[in-house]
Amino acid sequence: MSGQYDEICLATKPMTKQRITVAKGDGIGPEIMDATLRILNAAGAEIEIDEIEVGERVYLSGNTSGIAKESWNIIRRNKVFLKSPITTPQGGGYKSLNVSTRKFLGLYANIRPCISLHPYISTKHPQMDIVIIRENEEDLYAGIEHQQTDEVVQCLKLISRPGSEKIVRYAFEYARVYGRKKVTCFTKDNIMKQSDGLFHQVFDEIGAEYPEIEKEHWIIDIGAAKVADTPEVFDVIVMPNLYGDVVSDIAAQITGSVGLGGSANIGETCAMFEAIHGSAPMIAGQGIANPSGLLQGAVMMLNHIGQTEVAEKIQNAWLKTIEDGVHTVDIYKEGTSKKKVNTVEFADAVIANLGQKPVQLVGVEFRKDAKFHLPPYQRKAQKVKALKGVDLFIHWHGTDANILAEMLKPLNNGKMNLSMITNRGIKVWPEGFEETFCTDHWRCRYKPVDGHIPSKSDIIELLQLAEQHGLDSIKTENLYSFDGVDAYSLGQGQ
Repeated sequence: MSGQYDEICLATKPMTKQRITVAKGDGIGPEIMDATLRILNAAGAEIEIDEIEVGERVYLSGNTSGIAKESWNIIRRNKVFLKSPITTPQGGGYKSLNVSTRKFLGLYANIRPCISLHPYISTKHPQMDIVIIRENEEDLYAGIEHQQTDEVVQCLKLISRPGSEKIVRYAFEYARVYGRKKVTCFTKDNIMKQSDGLFHQVFDEIGAEYPEIEKEHWIIDIGAAKVADTPEVFDVIVMPNLYGDVVSDIAAQITGSVGLGGSANIGETCAMFEAIHGSAPMIAGQGIANPSGLLQGAVMMLNHIGQTEVAEKIQNAWLKTIEDGVHTVDIYKEGTSKKKVNTVEFADAVIANLGQKPVQLVGVEFRKDAKFHLPPYQRKAQKVKALKGVDLFIHWHGTDANILAEMLKPLNNGKMNLSMITNRGIKVWPEGFEETFCTDHWRCRYKPVDGHIPSKSDIIELLQLAEQHGLDSIKTENLYSFDGVDAYSLGQGQ
């Protein structure tokens, strides 16, 4: 049995009528949802539907979140949410509903199987069978951004130990339950030693609890290149949020089409299932969209709610349809495909194949006893935290760091003195290079003098001195050590 389709059977339940929340979304969303629900009903899925409206129309009505409070209540009551793609209007402070849903409901794990369907779907990688497990709640997707100067905007990257532990443990549990042999971690901890470094550290710690599973770490850039070139060397890949978003789309595309990919978003109490592609407004209303991605999400949903027999019937019928060469325009290829069909006709073909299995492609037999051991996060003992200094960020329109250093001299108060200036992370004082291009955003690091133990009042005094001397301080970042280990980055070139 090929394990890539087993992803979300978290508990075994008798087949009972399950009430789910459905949103038809925007663009091609209503078309592919109608096709998907027809297939589910024909296969005998025991579901009852509460439909809600989310997305563009809600946004444009003045609701910047894209969803009404009553709809949140329905999703939280039903616990299971099947969602078509939505459109988030550009600009205007509109927040991504996909991101909000994952974070509000604690859907910390995003699971995206990527398997080639060679030779029926054109791909350069016929042996590909990867499951990408992406952290879903934090990283740059926290969406905390500020414009700090005329020239510089900041986005905060947040990586937490709880978030890292939950997603890494999920990845290893997934591999254990479904007989996967290897778990790979992607980070960029050669550059982001604190944030990505924490994720890698947690991967090593939790991986040690699974000695039977091979484990490895790749830097994200070469790892992504390797996925694009030789995906057959990977099995399960776990990574932070942004990398997971990018790599999972790459992986889905090289299987043959992003349009075939579904995903599950799993939390401790709620779950959301969807296609990985967008709302494709350019083809909306033409009846040519491929419902396969959303259908794959729905199959994961059926496994999640314990209706594994129905999920198995649908998945095998879908594989049989692909194998028969009955293809929508996005995957149709002369010489391989047999019949070009529209959205409705594709759904009809899947329904006609219910109860059948593919001949050449590997049919599925879903596990009915998949149990994940996912203990609640246990907070660690608090470390000894010590203030070691402060980074004072200055908005200044000059270009010579030596001049800025002279302007900052009056802030040296005998307790904390200026030790370094950086610009976009590069050390420009002392001993900077005149070739280094500088923006108007300067990080000025103050460290204690002669064994002085710094305090928050020292930082307040520093800010007051900056104000008195006409310096535009835009923020501070305190420098700490934890259990005696400095927990802040050096300047590049320091």
